[in-house]
Amino acid sequence: MLAPSELRIEPAPEILDASRRWLEGPRAALGHEFLAAYLTGSVLTQGFDPRHSRINILIVARSFAADRLDAIAAAMPAGRSPHFEPLFLTRRQIEKSLDVFPIEWMEMQERHLRLDGEDIFSGLEVPRTYLRLQLEHELRGKHIQLRQAYLAGLKQPADLGRLLKAGASSFATLFRTLLRLRGESPPADPARVIERVAALYQLDAQGLLSAHLFRYSTRRYKGSEVVALYRGFLTEIDRLVTAIDELSL
Repeated sequence: MLAPSELRIEPAPEILDASRRWLEGPRAALGHEFLAAYLTGSVLTQGFDPRHSRINILIVARSFAADRLDAIAAAMPAGRSPHFEPLFLTRRQIEKSLDVFPIEWMEMQERHLRLDGEDIFSGLEVPRTYLRLQLEHELRGKHIQLRQAYLAGLKQPADLGRLLKAGASSFATLFRTLLRLRGESPPADPARVIERVAALYQLDAQGLLSAHLFRYSTRRYKGSEVVALYRGFLTEIDRLVTAIDELSL
């Protein structure tokens, strides 16, 4: 198990206990094919709320034969809380996808907690060659989706609010990648990440924080406030896409 870092915090003991209990069935079903299991994602970040967020578990195996898949499916624990979202991969699948999903693997490499098995991540080298390409692809795609949703949902602020809330986590990942492209290590606090991105790319921090604030605030926003938050976020993402396009790395 890696020592705590600024990017990764230790989950609550009850989350760790629940995760290890959840793992028992799939691990037993895999038998000698099992290699390792990790917690990844938001469960290792500040502000994680098991009532609203899923617990991501990466299970790595040597192979997944068809009959073994049936055994794993039968062993998957039932229950609604906390919510687990497992990802089953072979070691070869990981090694062959490092250049295809550099953002995702860099995120996992920098923030993971080993529950059981081998240390898979220490020997991985995530190539940065395609990091900017994937980042720009993701950012442009999300920008278009945001604008389309605004045009379709302006009369339904609740829909815009749900989209802001749902997209906060994926945008946080892209913001951390923006800092990595500038040679910086992203802090653990998403708000600090966003504020730093705003400073680096000369954006309005308050507008860029809109999705994060809406995702984690307990306040009930009026329809007009939701629209204003959404418009502010859309404006800053538009400016960010332009800044990335002009960036020389």
